[in-house]
Parts: sequence; structure tokens; C-alpha cells
Amino acid sequence: MQRNIYLLGAPGAGKGTQAQLLSERFGIPQLSTGEMLRSARLEGTELGNRVASVMDAGGLVSDEIVIDLVEQRLQRPDHQGGVILDGFPRTIPQAKALDALFLRKGRSPLVVVAVDVPSDEIHRRLSGRRWCVRCKKTYHVTDNPPGESCESGGVCQLDVRSDDKPDAIGRRLVAYAEQTLPLIAYYQAKGVFHSVSGTGKIADIFASLLVVLS
Repeated sequence: MQRNIYLLGAPGAGKGTQAQLLSERFGIPQLSTGEMLRSARLEGTELGNRVASVMDAGGLVSDEIVIDLVEQRLQRPDHQGGVILDGFPRTIPQAKALDALFLRKGRSPLVVVAVDVPSDEIHRRLSGRRWCVRCKKTYHVTDNPPGESCESGGVCQLDVRSDDKPDAIGRRLVAYAEQTLPLIAYYQAKGVFHSVSGTGKIADIFASLLVVLS
């Protein structure tokens, strides 16, 4: 059975962590737009060069390019059993384009699950998030502090990513509320929407996801 899953949620809701666990459980790839864009640049294909030119100019990659990237990925043999979408679609136009692509390719419809986390908890998670400029791993000052040694040797050198600074967090959450939250009504109308609580232990959230997806 082909499984096509879309995890929806605010920045910091833990979608990436749960998508990785689902990928391991079901044996299907996690499709992250950020990872796709980085990989496309490295591959040096015509599409990858288009991505690189936009990103190098400081622009936003268009919906058309992202859909082209998704279509390219869906052609891979290891994506035929399904995919787990993480970070895309973000808007109603993107969702409609993705639906059209799935229909064109004869893929099973998406099952959409929102990972619901209260706004104050989202702020706490994002404001406490840090990354090591040496080993590039992400940590949290209270929830997941680094160990005594860095994977690259010595100790981790922690910094705050630009999109985790207070002003950026506010902008990201406003954009999510204005552009992405309307997807809930869109997918509810299609009868494919579900929701789980994103607070508590990672294992408990994962168990809730498995119940919904069963």
C-alpha cells in the first residue's frame, strides 16, 4: 500500500523529528523542501542550477520550481511506496498544485496530520534552540543540551540561527498563521485531515501518529 503523508504544523512543532521516525517505521523517504533545495544545488542539473541562481540572488524559490523538484523526486524508485512531506505545501496554491501532480502521477491521496502545539510552547522551543557551528547539529538549551564533547572534536560552539532570533520567530509565526493555517480547512473539506497533540514525550507523540495513520 502506498503511503503519502503530510505533517502540518508551526515552526518548532517537531514535524521533522516525527517525519524521520515515520520514515524509519514505514520504510518510505522523508521529503523535506529544505533538503531538496540543498540537494538540487549540489546535483548541478538544469533544475538545480535554476534553484541555485534564485537562492544566490537572495530570492524565494517559486512554487513552480518546488513542484518540479517534488515531481523529480517522485520518479525515484525508492519513492514509489510513498513519501512523508515535511515543510511543503505551505499555501493553498501549493496544495492545489501538489494535488494535481499526485493525480497526474496516479499516486494515492495525501493523509494530512497536524502536529498541534500551543503558541507559548512554540515560542519556548524556538527561542531555546541552538546549533553547533562546528558539527552543525541542533540542540535546545534545556530540552536537548549538547554533551561534553562535540562530534567534530573539542566542545560544541553554540549559536542562534538567524531564523530563531526573536524578530524572525515572530515573522515566521505570522506567516504560518496567514499562509499555512488555511490548509486545515482545505484538507478537512477533502476528508483527509487529522490532528495529534505535539506536546509531551517524542515517543508518545509518535504513538498517537501511528494510531491516526492506522
